[in-house]
Amino acid sequence: MIALWQRLRFWARLVVRDGLALYIAARDRRTPWFAKLLALLVAAYALSPIDLIPDAIPVLGFLDELILLPIAIALITRLIPSEIMAESRAAAQAMVEKPRSKAGAAIMMTIWTFAAGALLWWVFTR
Repeated sequence: MIALWQRLRFWARLVVRDGLALYIAARDRRTPWFAKLLALLVAAYALSPIDLIPDAIPVLGFLDELILLPIAIALITRLIPSEIMAESRAAAQAMVEKPRSKAGAAIMMTIWTFAAGALLWWVFTR
């Protein structure tokens, strides 16, 4: 069970890296226009709150993120020249491996907690 979990985490990291690499490649002027367009559409779909299959549907709701998105990323990756994709993957890997600030995360969580508390106080005192 642990080996399966580790493989899934590794696969998820690759999807994140390749999604970021597609964004980087889409900004490269050497990338063909149709690959740029498809990469931007997939990025917009990935970031959009509107899904093909709503996430509220148990199990099926996450199929688009688990199956459709990686397939789209894999297909678009093939449309981009290999040297551009290799450069983009290297840049994306460097961005993913950057150390994250725990202090910055703590500050953001504090701000969001205070904002949520203020909103709840405002709603319930009216």
